[in-house]
Order: sequence, then C-alpha cells, then structure tokens
Amino acid sequence: MGAGFASTDRFLAELRENKLRSGYVLIGDEIFLYERCRQAVLEVLVPQDLRDFCLSDLDLAETSIFEALDRARTPSLMAPFQVIFLRNLKTLYTRGAKKDEFAAISDYFRSPNPQALVIFVADHIRIPSDPRRMDMEDKNRYERIRETLGDDCGIVELARVDEADALRWIASEAKSSEVQFDSDAARELVDALGADMMLIASEFEKLLLYTGQKRHISLGDVETMVLAAKQRSLYELTDAISAKDKPRALALLHGLLNASDGGEESAIGHLYMLARTFRQMLIILEKNVRDSRAIWQALWQGFRMPPFAADDLIRQARRYKSRRELTRALRLIARADLELRSQPPDKRLVLERLVMELASEPKPAQLAPTSSQYAMEL
Repeated sequence: MGAGFASTDRFLAELRENKLRSGYVLIGDEIFLYERCRQAVLEVLVPQDLRDFCLSDLDLAETSIFEALDRARTPSLMAPFQVIFLRNLKTLYTRGAKKDEFAAISDYFRSPNPQALVIFVADHIRIPSDPRRMDMEDKNRYERIRETLGDDCGIVELARVDEADALRWIASEAKSSEVQFDSDAARELVDALGADMMLIASEFEKLLLYTGQKRHISLGDVETMVLAAKQRSLYELTDAISAKDKPRALALLHGLLNASDGGEESAIGHLYMLARTFRQMLIILEKNVRDSRAIWQALWQGFRMPPFAADDLIRQARRYKSRRELTRALRLIARADLELRSQPPDKRLVLERLVMELASEPKPAQLAPTSSQYAMEL
C-alpha cells in the first residue's frame, strides 16, 4: 500500500505482532484510517463480552488528563487489559502551558501499566496526501505534539489518501476477496467519489453484494451502482436540509439508514459526510463560488465532492444567509457525534433529532459568533 496507508500499516503490524508501545497518538482527520486503527484495536484487545469493562472513550474537554491516567494505572477487576481512547487532545495545547499535565503524562509513561493501551486522538490536524502542502498552523500543531509526546508515544499519521493509494486499496481488497475488479472500473469508482475512502469502502462492499457469485466487477457495474449511490447520497439529504424541508429530509435520512446496517460505524459515517458537506458549503460561501469551474480552485484535492454534486452543492450553499448559519450546523453535528460515541440507546433517534434541528430556522441565540470555532473542528 502507498504512503497514505504506510503509518497505519506499521501500527497494525505492531498490533498483530504484539509489539505495541504503551501509548500512541493518532494524528490527522482521515476518519477512514482512524476507524481502521480503532476497529483493529477492538478486535485484538477488546473482547465483545468485556467491552463495558475494558474500553474507555474519554473526552479531554470533559475529563482531566490526571483522571484519565489514573484510570490507565488502575488494573481492571473484570478484564485482563484496558484500552483508553482520549479524544480532544488539542485541549492540552490551549489556555496555558499545561506543565503539570505534561509532567503527569511523562511520569505515567516512565512506568506505564503493561496491561493498558492509551491512545490520544488529534483529529484537529489535517495532513494532506502530500505532506509538503500541510497548512503552516497544522505543521506547528504537529511539531508541538511530537515535541511533547513523541518520546513516550508512537505517532500514527492519518493522512488523506490520494487517488493512487485509493486504487491500490481497491486492488488489495479485491484480491483478498477473490474478486476480479477491472482497472477501468476501479478508476471510475475513485474518480466518481473523489478519492473519499469512506465512500469508496462503502461502495466497494455494495459492489461485492451486487455482483454476487459472478466475482467480477466491471465498469458497467460501477456505473450502475455509483448512479444508485448518487440517488441515495447525502447530497440529497443536505439539499432537503438547506431547503428547510423537514418531511423530505427525514424521509431521505430513513432511506440512508435502511440502506446501511444502522450500526455505530454507519451512523458515524453519515455524520462524517454531513460535516464534510457543510464544511464544503462553508468554503463555497466564504469564497463566493458561483460556478463549478471555480469550485476546484476553492477546494483542495482530497476535499472535493464528486463532479456530479458540484452545481447542487453551490446551490445549496447559497441558500444560507451567512457563515454563522453553517457553523451552527457544524456545531450541531459535533454535538451529535459526541452523543453517538457515548453509546446512546437509539442511534436513529440521535440522527433524526439532528436532521430536524438542521432543517429548522435557527434561533438568534444559536447564531452566536463563538460557534465559528466548530467550522474547523469537523
């Protein structure tokens, strides 16, 4: 696999060979690679029947690092091993030097609990497929993490995947699935979905089911399935949301949920695509993009929508009166994301409530300027 997968492949090899360090930092906002790492950790270290006793998902905006490290130190009475994911790592790099916090981290890793794995999540940093094009602010954030945690933790880069890596992934998955995937079909799939690995992986699974016993995926199969994907895609949902058409938005949401397994990964995937689409609309609105020719200059590689959606997304973005309305939407999505990851009893209800709020006219209090911070968090 290419450079986009290299860092995660090394991490997965350490996991399989039982050569893990006591701590890691997952740096980057590529959710496909994050989920790849997370699921592998759960499969190897977190038995399904012991998940409630040995898996902790903590948010450093709500839980102090001292409390998190105390949990890592304390052996579980019900499980032989603990895995602790610590989200919102950025809180350790804001509002003061945090000397006590970093001293506590260094103290823990000098003598870590051998029956615990601590994983910090730094998804506030974007690593493009070409690291030389990384934003200067993200570079500074990345270097700060390496300086403070690099000696104690392994660094796993979740960089955006380029088209060549996406094609290699399709070839690898096709081989392991014993399916012939024509090269022109793979190219069409990657081109149509803008090298978006979350979408590509989802459509790959659907293509396997669609072709069944034939074990051969052709260009025609991809064209048929991608067209179907377009018809049920989230772009139709965001169209209904931006038009404030609640009945249609709910109907489209139910269609999306019925077309997927409705599980945690599926729900988070839908949220990821909603956040991505609203971020795209925010940039379109801020840069006053009016036609699809200009959109490719406004959006960078790896963050572009499929070509068929460009005009629709420009039209949707222009329905919003200001960037504050779009950052409000991102704030609502961020809240729903936290709720989903806290294992709610009904994931469908969380998504339904989110869609109803997104399709409602915002109240003045919901358009507070401070909400703009959420535009870059998702």
